[in-house]
Amino acid sequence: MSKAFTKETDEEVEELEEDTPSPQPTGTKNYITPHGFRALQDELKQLRRVERPKVVEIVSWAAGNGDRSENGDYIYGKKRLREIDRRIRFLLKRLEIAEVVEPSQQKNRSQVFFGATVTYADEEDNERTVRIVGIDEADTTRGEVSWISPIARALLKAREGDVVELRTPAGPQSIAVVAIEYEGV
Repeated sequence: MSKAFTKETDEEVEELEEDTPSPQPTGTKNYITPHGFRALQDELKQLRRVERPKVVEIVSWAAGNGDRSENGDYIYGKKRLREIDRRIRFLLKRLEIAEVVEPSQQKNRSQVFFGATVTYADEEDNERTVRIVGIDEADTTRGEVSWISPIARALLKAREGDVVELRTPAGPQSIAVVAIEYEGV
């Protein structure tokens, strides 16, 4: 019988999900700020102590109601439980390999390094401010970019007044570093 017509077991699905690539380039360290590290730890605690026990309780209750094949609470609960467990495994792996970098301890504050908040101007003199953070904590809505993002790579090791080249899909663009700050300084 063709594999296309067979139902995968939960274990096979989880094996496939664990094969998903890491957001981090191979051979690089998982740099993270202390704030980002605490946020991951807090999420892990929330999942383990609050979310998972609630879902386990619902699944147990639903399982006791009889026919599981048509029991929406049971089916959804099992699915949610797998999602929570997958996220817990992901967080544990990320925290295990995390290398916490304290931006305020940066000695060379005249250059852009991990944890720096950088204000830059593009060719039209539009100023933008970004903070260079870890892969797991980047959030562009708050102006935080991953240290492996194109903008961060262009800015790394630059000094105030330097003009660097940012590679964009529309082609290279020159940007000038206006200001460099480090949190907690």
